[in-house]
Amino acid sequence: MIETRYIEFETKGDADVVDITQMVVNAVMSSELRDGIVVVFVPGATGAVTTIEYEPGLVGDMRRALDRIAPEDEEYEHNRRWGDGNGHSHIRASLIGPSLTVPVMNGELALGRWQQIVFIDMDNRPRRRRLVVQIVGETRSDR
Repeated sequence: MIETRYIEFETKGDADVVDITQMVVNAVMSSELRDGIVVVFVPGATGAVTTIEYEPGLVGDMRRALDRIAPEDEEYEHNRRWGDGNGHSHIRASLIGPSLTVPVMNGELALGRWQQIVFIDMDNRPRRRRLVVQIVGETRSDR
């Protein structure tokens, strides 16, 4: 079985960290998946998906780490070419990555107790994001 869903939400930009765990859980629960995987994918070059413990301290730590790794005020060839000022956004998103795969066992995501799925909007402006959630595996009726 393969099912494709979408989740949509608004972001603030500038390394906005959005907890999308419940949206992914809802997508899996609305499917017939019992055992398999769920893949969350960001179509676009300035967003990323990962897992963290979603709490204010760590969210702030993540933003500061991204500022150190790819500062906004650096010289980027992308900015010279396109003039959109988001060269740092592309670098940050590329380092974290556009997708995440999570095992599903007995219809539940195999996340750790303190582990949430987050989307990080690296772009330099607010956006409406639409992520692809692909659910793959055995259904309840396959057993």
